[in-house]
Amino acid sequence: MTFSSRFNPVAVVLALALGGMTQAAPRRAVLASGDCKDAALSSQTKALHDTLSARAGESVLTPTDFAERLFPPPTGSLADIQRQFEAARGQFYEARYTRAAQALGEVLEQVVRLPVGETRWKLFVDTWLLQGMTQRALGRVKESDDAFLNVLRLDAQYQLDPDYYTPSTRQAFDKLRRELARARKVRLSVKSTVLSSEVFLDGRSVGQTPLTLEVPPGTYALTLKKGDAVSFPRQFSVQGEETPVHVDLAYEGAVSATPFPCLATPEEGGEQGLSHAVRLGGTLGVEEVIVVRLEGASNGPKWLAATVLNVEGGQKLREGGFKTRGLDAPTESLSALVDFITTGKEQPSVVVAQPNLQPPWEAPLTPTVSATEPVASGPSATRVVSYVTLGVGVAALAAAGGVRLSAEQEWAELQRGHLNENGRVEADDVTGRQLVGQLSRKGQLLTGLLIGSGAALATGAVLFLVSPSPRSAPAVSVDVTAGPGGAGASLSGTF
Repeated sequence: MTFSSRFNPVAVVLALALGGMTQAAPRRAVLASGDCKDAALSSQTKALHDTLSARAGESVLTPTDFAERLFPPPTGSLADIQRQFEAARGQFYEARYTRAAQALGEVLEQVVRLPVGETRWKLFVDTWLLQGMTQRALGRVKESDDAFLNVLRLDAQYQLDPDYYTPSTRQAFDKLRRELARARKVRLSVKSTVLSSEVFLDGRSVGQTPLTLEVPPGTYALTLKKGDAVSFPRQFSVQGEETPVHVDLAYEGAVSATPFPCLATPEEGGEQGLSHAVRLGGTLGVEEVIVVRLEGASNGPKWLAATVLNVEGGQKLREGGFKTRGLDAPTESLSALVDFITTGKEQPSVVVAQPNLQPPWEAPLTPTVSATEPVASGPSATRVVSYVTLGVGVAALAAAGGVRLSAEQEWAELQRGHLNENGRVEADDVTGRQLVGQLSRKGQLLTGLLIGSGAALATGAVLFLVSPSPRSAPAVSVDVTAGPGGAGASLSGTF
């Protein structure tokens, strides 16, 4: 038993797209390549496209046609489509069934163009269910069953709301569910060049790649997505024992239609990007693809380079570029580049890529510093003297600490065995008198160190305050250590 719908909106979308492609195809397509969110790249690629399109006799694919062929957008917003649905529902309740059926068909044509996800799936389900009731009211039981099956084939457990649907409608719906459970299924396997891509059938998320499902035979709409990467929407027929589908999301997900047709640069680099551009040209049905890149440092002039590719043979026909700055390229240079693109004749303002030589826009970037940028300078001589003076003061203070520790040890020794009851040293106590002499000398040294360190610290502080500050202050650190065995200080940094 095979279930299908007489009205297939996905087929309508595909027919419209293919119908447009059977007309006289534009000869050339202009495509940005690089960071597709770069406003300068989009702006200057569009300027080149417009300059080329303005030439007499040139046939260039428009951005609108590009989007229509790869990512057909709805003609209105989501809110517009929801209002269309509500209007059709009103016609159904007014018993204007023929008009409601027609309006619901128009709604479905737009629903399949919406971005995949829960919002689209809910509107898809609501529209098909209302279409099923409308067809039943018109006496078209087969069409009604087909409409209901478009929901059940991807959500076999869906339950109709008893407050909204009549008992006879619910009975018919449940009967279709039982028949669908017994019907033959086809194994659908979906793989992607990007692992764990989310798989959407008819807009509903059904799992991640690699994915294998058992689904009823029929035609489905398939989209893969991972992050910002979205595959081209496609429809395919599921039939036979197994239907394998392989999607190159690494390629398709790199293509975007807004703000200007663009192909994101792959990790593999330029040649892989050009291969993708040739492949995209084949999908679009054009003879040549003009790939536009904007190369250079972010804080200076850049190269606007254009590469002309022959789609049928995949050859690089010619490549040229010029320097530019900002969002807008010079009009004269753009015109000269278009002359080179269309005729192959070299232009004075265009640098032409030569065989076996690396063009300047592919050369490694050398960081540059603007002449107006402040350059970090070292400290002034006065500031250096202040650092040294402060260091001397800190060192003297640390030495004073060491002298004091040593004197305290000698004083403790003197108290333990060299002082009499009156706190004096006996005349015949040679060791005691030596200790007294040492303590006297260390007292004088300690006084001198404290005075000297204070003077040095004060002088260094004054010099530091009056000296000009460097643009980039040097890192200076002072380490002071003290212990029973002595004390020390160190001053480190860049002077």
